[in-house]
Formats: sequence, structure tokens, C-alpha cells
Amino acid sequence: MMKPPARHKGLVLATLCATMFMAMLDNVIVNNALPRIGQELRSGVSGLQWVVEGYSLVYAALLLTGGTLGDRYGRRRIFLTGLAAFTAGSAAAALSGSTGTLIAARMFQGLGAALLTPGSLSILRHVFTDEKERARAVGLWSGVSALGLAVGPVLGGPIVDAFGWAAVFWINVPVGVAGLLLAARALPEFADRTRRLDLPGQALSALGFGALVYALIEGPARGWTDAWVLAFAAVAMLTLPAFVVVEARSADPMLDLRFFRDRVLTGAAVSGFMISFGMFGAAFFLPLLMQDVMGWSPSDAGLSGLPMTAMIVVAAPLSSALTSRHGPRLPLVTGLALCAAGLGALSLYGAHAHYAQYVGVLLAMGLGMGMTFTPVSITVMQRVDPSRAGMASATLSTLREIGGVIGVAVLGAVLSSRLTANLTESLDRLGAPAELGRHLPGTVQDGATALPTPVRDAVDAAFIDALHLALRCGSATLAAAALVVALLLGRSRGVMPSPADERPAPRPEAARR
Repeated sequence: MMKPPARHKGLVLATLCATMFMAMLDNVIVNNALPRIGQELRSGVSGLQWVVEGYSLVYAALLLTGGTLGDRYGRRRIFLTGLAAFTAGSAAAALSGSTGTLIAARMFQGLGAALLTPGSLSILRHVFTDEKERARAVGLWSGVSALGLAVGPVLGGPIVDAFGWAAVFWINVPVGVAGLLLAARALPEFADRTRRLDLPGQALSALGFGALVYALIEGPARGWTDAWVLAFAAVAMLTLPAFVVVEARSADPMLDLRFFRDRVLTGAAVSGFMISFGMFGAAFFLPLLMQDVMGWSPSDAGLSGLPMTAMIVVAAPLSSALTSRHGPRLPLVTGLALCAAGLGALSLYGAHAHYAQYVGVLLAMGLGMGMTFTPVSITVMQRVDPSRAGMASATLSTLREIGGVIGVAVLGAVLSSRLTANLTESLDRLGAPAELGRHLPGTVQDGATALPTPVRDAVDAAFIDALHLALRCGSATLAAAALVVALLLGRSRGVMPSPADERPAPRPEAARR
């Protein structure tokens, strides 16, 4: 096992931070390009959801496998493979000429991100052996990851305005190439070669979550009684419980269920899952509101997120200090509560609201998001045995990403169902064909400038009402999560036991590991 000299630690940290920034940035920067993609590729709401979900679904489904591959074949090797795949997928996305091709490229990006993400935190843990030095490195790494999520909407709008939607993917290519060159030179190799691939668990998790998201996305468009929707829902209901059973019985599971015996780790996992559920779901639809209903340009819609970005940057070191002094409970509960209040407050504003009226809400939401990132990573470092840090990091990342996937799907289902119902009722009053109410939700972001003014006004009003309902659902869910996390997180100390700790009469070598 190679360890880099001290002079290379800064280069290792810079490389890992840059690549994580790129992966997190790609999670959200595409949101500002969605209206333009919908117009140029003629995509409906369902197609645009899959542009987002394709990346997130593959990323979430394969994160645990990425951690296992890194442990077995070398974290540096798998990290480089993932970075190369992510860069190639970005180029393919930029060159896409159809929605289907774009979704496939986004899935390939997700594969690359799933391979490079788990090894990042694991490499940091091995390179930075001093506890204080490691805490600073993890804090910076977490802050940069959060910054990638924060600046994505800000950068996305001006880039789309100036260069078109493909530019949000081209931007990854030079960063990825530079990252490959730096990583090949700077990153050390760590390979324990002790873990086996959990192929049954991986197959069940990918099939189960894929079927669940498909049913949630296609349900409003096809109808909840559609044969395909029911079939995929049934597959999810069968495979996800089977996945839990398989992992519980596996000698070397990719998701160790003993992780959830620790109330603090469970609280951190719930926080990561729910903040992604609420905020990723809202982030998908707000650009559609700003650009298609309120008439903002992509640049204006992106720059409107600057207050949130600023507060996330401020909150990262603040949450780190609070966690070190008081534990993760205070920053995590505060962050969830602020985001819940922010989503609820946003549901009070319509198409004619002035930016100055709700900029305070954006500040609160940015502070809330920033308060949740670093405490989760620090909790893993403090409470998990070093031999299990990779698994724990991958588990939290998986839950956070799946939270975003399900958030977009569930809030999208709420919005689409309410939108269809509202349009059907409004168009009936206008004397328009009833079938139009079922087709307009899929094309609401295509511009629809050719529609008669009364119909266009009905579309805008129905979309705003549906968005308000989705935001309130997200707010209520986050408020409930804040209460659950407050109850889960206590002042218990110690670390999560390693597998060696639970075996009778362990060998000294295993105990040290």
C-alpha cells in the first residue's frame, strides 16, 4: 500500500476536490438547460425528467458497486476509470441530436460518477492520517462538493444563453482531461482485495429502483392503471424487499444493514436522503417556472440563484464548526427546517412576484442546504471504523442520490397529476377539446407561443397551481424529516463496529483493521 509524500498531499486534495466539484456540478447545471433542450429536441416533461433521472438513477444504483470495485481492484484504478467514463459521457451528451441519445449519454455519465465518487473519500482517509488534518481535508472536500451543487444553476443560465444547451456538457471535458492527468500522477493506490462483488444485490437494487422511478415518472402521463406502469410498480415492490433480504444474509454485502443500527448514522442518512428529495425535486421545476411562465432568460434564471450559492459557501465552514462543537444534530435539524420553511414560502409566490419579495427565502434555503453537507461526511469519519468507511460513504452517497431521484419523480408525479386535472377543468370551461388537457402537460415547456391567449393563460395558471402543491408536499416532507432526525440524533459516542468486532475471538490482525 503506497502512501504519497507530504508534499503531494495538497495535489491529491486538489485533484479530488476538482473532480468531485465537476460531478456535483453536473447533477444540477443541466436544470437550466432543460427548457432549451425541450424546445430543440421536442421533449415533453417525461423526456426531460429522464434527462435528469438517467444520470441520477445509474449513479445511485451503482455507487455501492463502485465502492466494492475500488476495494477489490484498487481505488486509484477505479477512480481513473470512472473519470474517463464521465468525461466521455459528457462529450457524447453534448453531441446528442435526440432525447434518447442524450438520456443514454447521461446514463454513461452516471456510471462514471458512480465509479469515481466512493474512492474519493476513501483515498482522503488514507492520505490524511492525522485526525485534525483529515478533518480539514474532509471539510474542504465536502464544501467544494456543496459548491458544485450551488453554482450549477448560476453557471448554467449564462452558458446556455451564450453557447447553447450543449455547452453545459462540453464544460466537463477539459476539466475531466486535466483531472485524469493530475490523478494519474498524484493519486496513490490502495487495494485491500478482500471484498467480493455482490452481484445478486447489485442486480436487485438496480432493477428495483429503476422500476420504481419508471413507474413514478410514467404514471401521470400513461395513467396509473396503465399495464406498463402497473408492471414496473409490481417489479419494484417485489425486488426492493428481496434486495434487503439478500443483503441481510450475504457474508459480504454491498449494503451492510448493520449501518442502520447506529442512530446517529441513520439520522445522517435520513438527512442526506430528504434534503435531496426536497431540493432536487424543486430545482427541476423552478427553471421551468422562471423561463416558461415568468418569461426570464436562462441567464436571469441562473443568476437568481446567487444568494443561495453565497449562503451555501458561508454555511459550509459554519456547519463544520457547529458539528465539531455540538455534534451533527444542531446543523442537520436546522438545515432541514430552513429548507422546509423555504419551500413552503416559495409556494406563496406566483408568476407576477418580484424577485426582491422572495430573495430572503432563497437565502434561507441556501443556508439550510449548506448546513447539511459537511456534518454528514464528518459523522462518517467519526463514527465508522476505518475498515468500513468506504461502505458507509457509498451508502450515504447512494441514499442522497436516490433521494434526488425519488424527489424529482414523486414531486413530478404530484405536479403532472394536478396540472392535467387543472387543465382538463379549465379547457372544459373554455370550450376546448378535452383531449388537449392530457397533451398540454407534456409540451408545457415547448414555448407554446402559438396557443390562443386564453389557453396559454390557462396553461400558466394550471402550472403555477400544480407547482405550488408540489412545493408544499416537499416542505411538509422536509419538516417531518427534521423532527425524525431530531429524535434520532443523540449524544451517543463511539464508532460503528467493524465486522471483526462482531466475530468471536478475532485475530489480532483483524482487530487492528
